[in-house]
Amino acid sequence: MIVFRQLNYTKSDGFMLFFMPVIIKFSRCIGIYLSAKFEFKYIKITADAGYESEENYLFLESNGQISFIKPANYEISKTRKYQQDIGRIENMDYDKEEDAYTCWNGKKLKNEYIKYSKSKTGYVSEKTIYKCSDCNGCSYKNDCIKGNNCKTPLEKRNKVLYVAKKFIKQRQEGLERILSEEGILLRINRSIQVEGSFGELKQDMKFRRYLRKGTSNVLAESILLAMAKNINKLHNKIQSGKTGMHLFPLKSA
Repeated sequence: MIVFRQLNYTKSDGFMLFFMPVIIKFSRCIGIYLSAKFEFKYIKITADAGYESEENYLFLESNGQISFIKPANYEISKTRKYQQDIGRIENMDYDKEEDAYTCWNGKKLKNEYIKYSKSKTGYVSEKTIYKCSDCNGCSYKNDCIKGNNCKTPLEKRNKVLYVAKKFIKQRQEGLERILSEEGILLRINRSIQVEGSFGELKQDMKFRRYLRKGTSNVLAESILLAMAKNINKLHNKIQSGKTGMHLFPLKSA
């Protein structure tokens, strides 16, 4: 069921600039529709990996919502190549008391300084920079230090890690949620209902392009298309006796 639509001019759905505004505007619109004195909001937000960011994690948390966002590295992290990459922080030992990482050669990468950066939305994130004092003569150097476009020759470079501690913490908590039974259920239904809706619009309803120009005209066409899709879905649910069922159940092995 399509309950809200918003248009933007970005070419990809991985845009970070519109995630929070869409959540806020949707809550306000539904609250007005229900004549509520407060903003209506869904407590559980499910999104694909394109929407994963520290800013989005913290926004949902501060808004009293629970994120079920698939980590961007979820699929690749299961590969052997990823798990055996000695240059990644995930494959290094971390000493919380010393605040230092230990590489495969047993050398310490110590906290040097904190780097701050501002996103287009104004959010300021911080990354802790860890450096190894001396990587000369290390037999793991070719596998540990990446970046062939660096102007500094490899033999003169030392290992540097850029660690976003808040983001890593939020990602780990999010990973635990999406791997839970509830998280699996929501992720599967996101794939079925969201991606399936695009398939229905393009394949079943033969929608290929907008026929009108201008934001207001395209929005109006989108709303009519969503209404037609929702009516068709409601009809199918009535015919199959599935009204009131919002989520597809997990299939047992």
